[in-house]
Amino acid sequence: MQSIYIYGASGHGLVVADIAKACGYNEIIFVDDGDNDYLSFDEIKNNNDIPISFGIGSNRIRKLLYKKLKKYNFEIVSLIHPSSIISSNVIIGNGTVIMPNVVVNSNSVIGKAVILNTSCIIEHENIVENFVHISPNVALAGCVKISESSHLGIGTCVIQGLTIGENCIIGAGSVVVNDIKDNIKAYGNPCKIIEVIE
Repeated sequence: MQSIYIYGASGHGLVVADIAKACGYNEIIFVDDGDNDYLSFDEIKNNNDIPISFGIGSNRIRKLLYKKLKKYNFEIVSLIHPSSIISSNVIIGNGTVIMPNVVVNSNSVIGKAVILNTSCIIEHENIVENFVHISPNVALAGCVKISESSHLGIGTCVIQGLTIGENCIIGAGSVVVNDIKDNIKAYGNPCKIIEVIE
C-alpha cells in the first residue's frame, strides 16, 4: 500500500487527494491543525517515513508549513495529474501540485510548493517561483516570470516577456500588459494597480 499525507483537509485538499489517487497513492491520510477529527501535525511529526504534499491554497501558510516540514525531515513530494502535459525539459520543485489538464511548455521552471490549478497554461521559458498559486484557466505567454508567493486569479492572462513581482495578487479575469512590482494588488483589462500590499 502506497500512503501519503495531505497537509490540509479543506476543499482544496480534497482535490489534491484525488490527484494523489490518480498518481497511484491508495491510502490518503489528511493532516490538519484545525478543530476537527483529522490528525494534527504534532501527531505525525515523528513519523516522517510517509511522504507528504500540500492541500492548502494560501501561499503564506504553504510557505510556513514547507519550512516546518523540512525541519522535521519529511519527504515533500510533488503531485502531477496524469492528464497534464509537461514538456520533458521542465524543472519542477518539490511540493508542487499540478492539477488536471495543465500545460507546461518547454524550458519552463516551476518552483517549490507551487499550485498550477486546473487547465492553466504555462508557455515556453516561464519562471514560476516558489509558493505561487496560478488559478484555473490562467494563461501565461512565453518568457513570463511570476515571482515568489504571488497569486494570479482565475482566468488571468499575461502577455509575453513580463515579470510579476513577489507577493502580488492579480484579480480574476485580468489582462496583464505591463510588469507589476512587488507587493501589489491589481486587476482589470488592462490590469491596473489598485493598492500596495503592506
